[in-house]
Amino acid sequence: MRIAVVEPLGVPQELLDGLAAPFRTAGHEVCFESERSTDMEILRRRAEGASAVVLANVPFGGDLIRALPELRMLSVAFTGTDHVDCAACCERGIWVCNAAGYATQATAEMTIALMLGVLRCVAEGDRVVRQGGVRTYLGKELQGKKVGIVGTGAIGLRVAELLLAFGCEVVAWSRSVRKEALALGVTYVDLDELLATCDIVSLHMPLTEETRLLFDRERIARMKPGSLLLNVSRGGVVDSHALAVALKEGHLKGAGIDVFEMEPPIPADHPLLDAPNTLLAPHGGFATEEALAKRARIVFENITAWMEGHPRNVVVRGRSL
Repeated sequence: MRIAVVEPLGVPQELLDGLAAPFRTAGHEVCFESERSTDMEILRRRAEGASAVVLANVPFGGDLIRALPELRMLSVAFTGTDHVDCAACCERGIWVCNAAGYATQATAEMTIALMLGVLRCVAEGDRVVRQGGVRTYLGKELQGKKVGIVGTGAIGLRVAELLLAFGCEVVAWSRSVRKEALALGVTYVDLDELLATCDIVSLHMPLTEETRLLFDRERIARMKPGSLLLNVSRGGVVDSHALAVALKEGHLKGAGIDVFEMEPPIPADHPLLDAPNTLLAPHGGFATEEALAKRARIVFENITAWMEGHPRNVVVRGRSL
């Protein structure tokens, strides 16, 4: 069996060789790529003949999937799979498994970092010092703020834990009530109530047809005047133009954004680039040494579980091996 890792996973080669060793010992071929490419023809050549393909966030569309007749399983080194044509995988009977949980701590910490960065004017302070100036601003403390978590999956729950340790009041809105959140002391409320009463709103949801542009102009307008919006989930859940207008008009006090409608680099005319008190990051919430090492282990464990007939972290169920 051929296993093709079609893009770099961001970890030392020694770790990759260690993960590949049991497969190679069993007679399987494992191939790694050292450079990232989104070119469909290059990806096709890299994945050609492979039964299992490992990818992170390169687009893997239906045309590419249909051009790989031997493909039986995709092990995605990412939590979200909206960059994979899951419908085409379903049609072909291809298993899709993700790396659920690999970046829970990393992304939760990034959320807090963005909150503190906006509240304490970290980017502004850095600019002032480098320009030889003095502080002319006042920040705000995180302690005592009412924070609304939109989406109480693993990351949302971990963010809630960290916020409670900071002394925040935490409320949440999600598709389902999690007993783990209730045990922490998180109160579930209606989304409109959350928006109207929270000092900070933090988004932690997948991108689906139901969540796409969930935070549009109307919903952003319902947020408490002077509040902050944090998005480390998916760029497509927020209307960037509407958010930029709300920031420029002063309805919102600030924003921390790690995800956009596209993967960075973002266009030079992107509306958030000149929005005030906005801290932008290049989709790096997941990017820690610890998280990337964990996801590398998960994607190979996913392949092992699939080969043994008990797939795990399943997003799309395929045919038996």
